[in-house]
Amino acid sequence: MARPTPLSGFPEWLPEQRIVEQTVVDRLRQTFEAWGYASIETRAAEPLDQLLRKGEIDKEVYVLRRLHAEQDDADAGLGLHFDLTVPLARYVLEHGGHLNFPFKRYQIQKVWRGERPQEGRYREFLQADIDVIDVDSLSFHFEVEVAQVMSEAFAGLPLPALRMQVNNRNLIEGFYRGIGVADIPGVMRVVDKLDKLSPETIRDLLETEANVTGAAADLVLAFAAISAEDTSFADAVTALGISDPQLDQGLGELVRVIEGTAPLRSGRFSVVADLRIARGLDYYTGTVYETRMAGFDSLGSVCSGGRYDSLASDGSTTYPGVGISFGVTRTLAPLFSRGVIRASRSVPTCVVVAVADEESRPASDAIARALRARGIPVEVSPSAAKFGKQIRYADRRGIPFVWFADADGTSSVKDIRSGEQVPADPTIWQPPTADLRPHLVVEGD
Repeated sequence: MARPTPLSGFPEWLPEQRIVEQTVVDRLRQTFEAWGYASIETRAAEPLDQLLRKGEIDKEVYVLRRLHAEQDDADAGLGLHFDLTVPLARYVLEHGGHLNFPFKRYQIQKVWRGERPQEGRYREFLQADIDVIDVDSLSFHFEVEVAQVMSEAFAGLPLPALRMQVNNRNLIEGFYRGIGVADIPGVMRVVDKLDKLSPETIRDLLETEANVTGAAADLVLAFAAISAEDTSFADAVTALGISDPQLDQGLGELVRVIEGTAPLRSGRFSVVADLRIARGLDYYTGTVYETRMAGFDSLGSVCSGGRYDSLASDGSTTYPGVGISFGVTRTLAPLFSRGVIRASRSVPTCVVVAVADEESRPASDAIARALRARGIPVEVSPSAAKFGKQIRYADRRGIPFVWFADADGTSSVKDIRSGEQVPADPTIWQPPTADLRPHLVVEGD
């Protein structure tokens, strides 16, 4: 057959890249479960009327159709899910009678979106979401918890430094109301462009697109400029002299998020109150989160979300929630393409058991079984070539140890990096913890 052509927007990883992805996913899963989040997986397809109910991304949804469908059922009315929130809303409504609330779920799953492929945007990609859903009302402390969970997960990943920016919609709306803004969504849309446009241009847009001028425009820009990694942002807001009950509520809530994440920060992960952040989706009603990766500003946010007071409703019951979504593929693909992150070896194997000749292969297999029984990843050499060639086989794959069995039943293991070779018993030998599994390496660390 002809040489296949790569399909744009559908990334496929090499084995060593897949090790990186699985290591990241395992870390996320372990953290989510440590905080009591239960795993779910929803179906890939949802009814189109559910996927398109807000109408913003109708051109991006992949529609499902059977190849040999009859003329009258060419379109089955199904599409692949483009995020994990719409399936979650349906899942809660469908299975609510079997769930315990508050329902804490995590979901690590592929999604599909018909976007124009570019760095950070793909047509098939992996997301990792956590959400807390309750019935009718949701305690605020979960907004702090979601930030804490992601703080802990990111602090344990050797990725380039991540910076979570947090804000609160009550704070934003209360401040704008306090200065007399009539078109609050319009102002938020304009302020959201501050990353790309100058303050002078934003001021002009406030006047032309949101009818905010003079002192009110000055206050909007002064408010948006406030940013701090500690609670000093609250003093800066208070100093602007605006009073509103919703502002006071949002200010207190944002202080609690900043205080709650302080113990989990590290050189790799920080949290900052940034009053420019509003999140574009209109259903956010409380804390909002956006996370950027150092050196990759062009990607925008790689982990975002917020509080929403109406994830789903069946007419009599409303399900509020708070959640955050981490773009696993969005984050890793640029790191792979630029050689920033890699696995310490391309295979999970820790030890290659050498084979002196094919007649002795059963003895080598027995050694491998004994090592595997104790959780050590092992493979037996694929051929009984000269030992030097078997060592090169391991070296090319980054496998640190080669095991040799002598005719008298004794064994030795060689660290091919240092050349040290010592006697070893397969029933008790243990490699250093750092060598047992591949680990992630970030260039420049």
